[in-house]
Amino acid sequence: MNIDKSEVERYLKSLQDSICDGLSGLDGHNFEEDTWQYPSGGGGRSRVLANGNVIEKGGVNFSYVKGDALPPAATAKRPELAGKSFEAMGVSLVIHPHNPFAPTSHMNVRFFIADAQGDNPVWWFGGGFDLTPSYGFDEDAVHWHKTAKAACEPFDTAFDQDVYAQYKKWCDEYFYLPHRDETRGVGGLFFDDVNQPDFTTAFAFMRSVGDHYLAAYLPILERRAQTEFTEQQRAWQLLRRGRYVEFNLVYDRGTLFGLQSGGRTESILMSLPPQVAWEYQNVPIEGSNEERLLKRYLYPRDWLGEGA
Repeated sequence: MNIDKSEVERYLKSLQDSICDGLSGLDGHNFEEDTWQYPSGGGGRSRVLANGNVIEKGGVNFSYVKGDALPPAATAKRPELAGKSFEAMGVSLVIHPHNPFAPTSHMNVRFFIADAQGDNPVWWFGGGFDLTPSYGFDEDAVHWHKTAKAACEPFDTAFDQDVYAQYKKWCDEYFYLPHRDETRGVGGLFFDDVNQPDFTTAFAFMRSVGDHYLAAYLPILERRAQTEFTEQQRAWQLLRRGRYVEFNLVYDRGTLFGLQSGGRTESILMSLPPQVAWEYQNVPIEGSNEERLLKRYLYPRDWLGEGA
């Protein structure tokens, strides 16, 4: 089977470019870039926009790294690959807006090859995107999920399943904080181990997810970015960011993979917000919009059915 690594790399770099251009066009500031090298081969381009007009901190990273042995985070469900050499490339981003009414968003698309120089290399695609509001709006969640479904629908026949339903469910289950008994946000898509029915189709699906990110996020960001807010609402946003940090540092497999594989720490942790807060036993006022976030938006919901 033909695996075109160079074509995947070209796409990922162009995706990084187009997403940075789209976000910069809305914010009015450009991302700053620095490049880095990976000790055992490869490297990446890290791009960060800080203290913009709309974006408080945003990072859009491309990396292509090579190593002698897959770290534990990559082989937990594939023990037969433990100790195998690997190549991994992807685009990963997190956007934290200033405005509490504008949600944080995350997107990642990636390609792995294990034992790339062997007779039978193992390859797969993964990724997805999810939305994490501090204040919930039904129209934002519905738009986000409609766009996610549009990214998936062309592949239902090839994958012989309802792709959106399958990867929405996986997203709800993955971005979940068991110690808080709440999801990280309103979900989206999460997929991994995609290598069927062939390389061409699996690659096309990854591209579709990457290409739908801006269409999913920019209208929401534009709609909420200039909403007036109070100091109390800003304080709530910082508390909710604390949940985001908890997930990324305790559960996120991408963070674990980066740290276990000796990746560039600054790029791995660029997903963390610049300001965050924890408050002991914070309980929202009954009937408030803060309580509404907890009761309506932080558990799995059919946003294209009963939630619409």
